[in-house]
Amino acid sequence: MKTVETQNEGLKRAYTLTIPAKDIAARVDGEITRMAPQVKMPGFRPGKVPPNLIRKMHGEALAADALNTAVQDSVQALMAEQKIRPAMQPQVELVDGYENGKDAEVRVELEMLPTIAAPKIDKLTLERLTVEVDDAAVDAQLSQLMASQKSFTAAKKGHAAATGDQVILDYKGTTADGVAFEGGTGEGMAVEIGSGQLIPGFEDQLVGIKAGESRDLNVTFPKDYPAANLKGKPATFAITATEVKVAGEAKADDDFAKTLGLESLEKLKGLLRDQQQQELNGLTRTHMKRRLLDQLADSHDFDVPATMVDAEYQNIMAQLRQEAEQEDDTAKALAEIESEAADYREIAERRVRLGLLLSEIGSANGVEINQQEMNRLIGQAAAQYQPKDRDRFIQYVQQDPMAAAQLRAPMYEDKVVDFLFEKATITDRAVTRAEIEADLESEDGHVHGPDCGHDHGHDAKPAKKAKAASKPKTAKAVPAEEDTVTAADAPPKPAKPVKDGAGAKAPAAKATKPAVSVAADKADAPTTKKSAAKKTKA
Repeated sequence: MKTVETQNEGLKRAYTLTIPAKDIAARVDGEITRMAPQVKMPGFRPGKVPPNLIRKMHGEALAADALNTAVQDSVQALMAEQKIRPAMQPQVELVDGYENGKDAEVRVELEMLPTIAAPKIDKLTLERLTVEVDDAAVDAQLSQLMASQKSFTAAKKGHAAATGDQVILDYKGTTADGVAFEGGTGEGMAVEIGSGQLIPGFEDQLVGIKAGESRDLNVTFPKDYPAANLKGKPATFAITATEVKVAGEAKADDDFAKTLGLESLEKLKGLLRDQQQQELNGLTRTHMKRRLLDQLADSHDFDVPATMVDAEYQNIMAQLRQEAEQEDDTAKALAEIESEAADYREIAERRVRLGLLLSEIGSANGVEINQQEMNRLIGQAAAQYQPKDRDRFIQYVQQDPMAAAQLRAPMYEDKVVDFLFEKATITDRAVTRAEIEADLESEDGHVHGPDCGHDHGHDAKPAKKAKAASKPKTAKAVPAEEDTVTAADAPPKPAKPVKDGAGAKAPAAKATKPAVSVAADKADAPTTKKSAAKKTKA
């Protein structure tokens, strides 16, 4: 194989490879020899068909296969000889004019991963914001739990339904032109007024209704309602309240705890306290990780592949545009996103640089994901699919190295971050939950307080809040960024006045694809469907 470098600019490389015709012919001859014992042809004993007849019958297909494998092997040889680590899959093109029996010229274009100097990780300093669980927060969570477990009993005759009451109703929905729509009719649906389980405006119009009373409720389906024929459309539900119920008063005592399978109220509060502490620990870790990534980004600067940045930028913009579709004023939201496109490209570049840096740190320090951990990741991801598709998903990940790498990436990043935490000098400072949450939403990322070591004037202004639509100062490193193929939705299910078209949604399973691959979508990746819309029961 002859290799000629045609471009060497920054991280970009281009080559022309010349594959001799004799090499391709040798591959064809080898394949004929390999398959000859299995070829059957009338007039010849099995395995005795002359090679020239095999070539006549299958020569064109064998030549095409030989050319493809020769090109693949040549590209791999190029990578090995030039010690190239491609950032993304190389673009490989057969030069026009190729004919069987002639040398094949192949153009290869790619971007290399940068060579990163030894990362500076010996002088990392971090502040760990710690939050203690508040008794009032535990009591508030207990009250919410009690509210979710409340029971309803029949109201006194003539009782007018109020917020918090439950109405049992029959309903029939029609569009603005009076046509009933599929699934819009039902009986015995239990609705708690004020629960938010139904589409906007439905529950509010039940206030004051009495058992046996009928009403027409005028509503508008949300813009994101699953049934395409009802999205954003007005409708009328003719309803009859067959029964009105009032909530019973739940008491925070041992008996209530026992209904949840716990021994006592003390045990229940202890469980709630542990759950809250885990959540607060998560906030602490998120804050530390953000500060860590800030330090790494500020102390390391190197060229990053433009193709990787562009791929990450497109992922960011696609997600933001999708979110904008759910806004009341979609056009305004989209215009704002486009006006800040340059900022999002900077975020994409930061993500790529941090991703490459974390990968380099992990590789240099022996951070890895073992097989047991990988099996657990695959099992967790497969659980999002319907049972009939799980084996296909597992096989897909096992056969596609890039899909496996993408699945592995978040855990790998966490392991690298944990390694860096161990290397850093960490000081603790106690803050409130409100303070750490405000910090995570702020642009400057600093929590002011009596122990923070800063001299703050009385005219200090509150930290500027970060804009909505996920424009954080510290962007998630690329290896952990989830770039997925959303599973295809099932056809619209019967329409009910249930919010989002479903009382309970199954998690949307996602087929894994690599964050930086130009061939990420795999045709054989299994798809899943959302569960059918269900009527919420009391």
